[in-house]
Amino acid sequence: MSFLKKLFNSQPVRPEKRYYLFTVKCLRCGELVEGRVDLDNDPSVEYEDGGEVFHARKVLMGGGRCFQRMEVKFKFTPARTLIEQQVSGGEFVS
Repeated sequence: MSFLKKLFNSQPVRPEKRYYLFTVKCLRCGELVEGRVDLDNDPSVEYEDGGEVFHARKVLMGGGRCFQRMEVKFKFTPARTLIEQQVSGGEFVS
C-alpha cells in the first residue's frame, strides 16, 4: 500500500521551470501571439564545440487578423537557460 502512495503522491521533478513562455508581435498586423517551449520535451540536443546545446523551433500564427507565420528559434544550455533567440516574421515583446 505504501508503494502506491509513493507512486501517486510524488511531486514532479521541476514543476516551476517546465515551460519557457514568450510573446511575439506580428510584423504584418501587429497582433501579439503568445507561445511556450516545453523544456522537458521540445528541445533537441546538438553537440557543438565539445559541449551540448539544446535547440527548439516553433512556428506561430495569429488568431484572426492575418495568417502570417512567425518562426522562432531558441538555443538553451544543458541546464535549460536561454542562450539565444531568433524570430522571422515578427519581433519579441518583453
